[in-house]
Amino acid sequence: MNYRKVTEKDLDQVSELFNAYRVFYRKEPDLENAKIFLRERIKNNDSELFVAEDEKELLGFVQLYPLFSSTRMKKLWLLNDLFVNPKNRGKGISIGLIERAKRLVRETNACGLVLETEKSNIIGNNLYPKTEFELNESSNFYEWNNKVLK
Repeated sequence: MNYRKVTEKDLDQVSELFNAYRVFYRKEPDLENAKIFLRERIKNNDSELFVAEDEKELLGFVQLYPLFSSTRMKKLWLLNDLFVNPKNRGKGISIGLIERAKRLVRETNACGLVLETEKSNIIGNNLYPKTEFELNESSNFYEWNNKVLK
């Protein structure tokens, strides 16, 4: 298994995975806009996007966005997207992608990784503690959404 940074040549395959990821979160399939969205992230260096691959295809991806912790005065990474093709689950690929994300944290001298997942995401809620993430039960998570753009 190889874990590496995505390149422009991966755009078609990673867009398919990204589209399936969005469908998992109950969004309508939209491969064309998924490809546009990822192309912009790559072109603008807005995120770090890593893939897991075997000798034939891309099997999964993780996408991270940079944040900053004012109190710690350090960079902090948001693990925003993690997805493995369902036919390839159960092989440790998600763990490998998370380990690649942790390597990014160390390489950029960041203070850590944060993530959010739905309470109903049983797979994720079982996975993250296995990879040393700790559930922060002492914080309130608030969200404001621009209704015009929803």
